[in-house]
Amino acid sequence: MSKSYDPIPWSKLIPLGLQHVFAMFGATILVPVLTGLDPRTALFTSAVGTLLFLIITKGMVPAYLGSSFAFIVPIQIATASYGVNGALFGCFVAGLVYVAISAIIKSVGIGFVEKYFPPIVVGPVIMTIGLGLASVASDMSNVNITVAMVTLGVTILVSYYGKGLFKIIPILMGITGGYLFSLALHFTGRAELFNFADLKAASWMPAFPDYLMLLFTEPSATVLNPSNWALGAVLIVAPVAAVTVIEHLGDILTISRTTGRDFLTEPGLHRTILGDGLATSMAALFGGPPNTTYGENVGVLAITKVFNPIVVKVAAVFVLVFSVIPKVGAAIGTIPAPVMGGVVVLLFGMIASVGIRTLVEKRVDLSDTRNLVIASTIIILGISGLKFAGLQGMGLGAIVGLLLNVLLPEKTPHKDSHELPALKYKEAPRYDD
Repeated sequence: MSKSYDPIPWSKLIPLGLQHVFAMFGATILVPVLTGLDPRTALFTSAVGTLLFLIITKGMVPAYLGSSFAFIVPIQIATASYGVNGALFGCFVAGLVYVAISAIIKSVGIGFVEKYFPPIVVGPVIMTIGLGLASVASDMSNVNITVAMVTLGVTILVSYYGKGLFKIIPILMGITGGYLFSLALHFTGRAELFNFADLKAASWMPAFPDYLMLLFTEPSATVLNPSNWALGAVLIVAPVAAVTVIEHLGDILTISRTTGRDFLTEPGLHRTILGDGLATSMAALFGGPPNTTYGENVGVLAITKVFNPIVVKVAAVFVLVFSVIPKVGAAIGTIPAPVMGGVVVLLFGMIASVGIRTLVEKRVDLSDTRNLVIASTIIILGISGLKFAGLQGMGLGAIVGLLLNVLLPEKTPHKDSHELPALKYKEAPRYDD
């Protein structure tokens, strides 16, 4: 690239890096809590994955990688059937799917993605991510509906009325508000929501996450043991990569527009997808959930107007330090279930809404029989729990959707046979409004 980034003094670099930490923290710890993985491991793999991504993309793309919500349900299903290591193996293979798609894009160009992963497939699959998690939100919220509703209220208020940095950390603020309210109920004797025994016992002395240590002390108890590899888990988890690749493309386009640089050309989409894929496979080997580029951190870029990737590197170092302090993981473990439940009521609904928005923005015509068949089939297969040939849930819906898109012919070759005329929308609100 012809344009270089402006240098940043350390006096500004540290607070700028911490802003990125605040932006990613809430969502990154939420995924392991919902999937039964270790939050400290998720933080560790998020930090290492981000640094790996920056290396592969030549230090050009200011993107932070955190835990991916798209994999929550597949990990839950795979864990129930094949254990944690089976699910992690599925996540490892999902990263290899990224690597394969990266190689194809480098060979034939971005048209491959546009042809085989169109909005009529991607939109409904994203919808099933949120809809499939509805029962998780209700189960967690029902533990104490008052706490859940207070948490939800704080999250909504911050999301809607927040300014500047607060506007992009509604999850973190919602968890904080719900946690404080829960503490008030707990210490006034109105609800028993906490057990601080593990927090008191946890050490401040640095130590690697438990699963990471097992890789060296007892590898047979980890995903490194071939007996823990399960094809069934791969069929459940790996197909999700077909959807998250599209999300990745959208994030890179957004970062490009925000920074004024064409990252699809240099370092190239194949490199950004490769970085994301290797970060995901690495995370699985270390016991963490798959990684993905975070929109929250793109919001930080838009607010600060500081695009130098060194800021993201500093954020990753901060997160890496937090991840090796046992007391941090124990503190995360004290967050009451209804606090998480209140946050995810909004979050999972918003994920489903992103799928709807994908169809609307791409002007997909659902009065067209072909489009209606594809969307309807994906949604029901994705949330019904139906099993076929080792596939189920969103993985089954995604695979069937991709096949229908290839096998069902277009009625006419013209673009407007499946897209509506251009619609006019109000300008989207800026992050710094």
